[in-house]
Amino acid sequence: MGLVLCRVDDRLVHGQVVIGWGRPLAARFIVLVDDGVRASDWEQDLYRMAVPEGIEVRFATTREAVDALHEWAADPRPGILLTGDLATMAALHASAPELLPRINLGGIHHRADRHERLRYLYLSPTEESLLETMRQAGADITAQDLPTTPPVGIEALA
Repeated sequence: MGLVLCRVDDRLVHGQVVIGWGRPLAARFIVLVDDGVRASDWEQDLYRMAVPEGIEVRFATTREAVDALHEWAADPRPGILLTGDLATMAALHASAPELLPRINLGGIHHRADRHERLRYLYLSPTEESLLETMRQAGADITAQDLPTTPPVGIEALA
């Protein structure tokens, strides 16, 4: 089964990820790739509290994730790979595009350099460039806040 969802969501682990996506996908593990969270025991404890019993939570730096992608993709359990930003997802995708064929854009919220594309999706020119690079490398990239809403292809976000 392996990685059934590769998602960029700047809120990281929260109800929409755990309940909205985790339940319908029957996720048994979540990998949160964030260098800062990986270095912070208290943040890890905080995110673990948001995850129901029976779902394993792993924390990794970008480098650790690159090294473990094959292992996670081969895991017999369904899992979610989660990053808080597009730069991290782009680095992971560049290291093994065949393991991350589909990228889901969840909540990427307002910031001074970003422009609204959807009510939950704001992108900077740099982030748009990262998306285009991943798309050209073969990634199927869609924005979708919940599995019950229709996905929006990145070509529709221009």
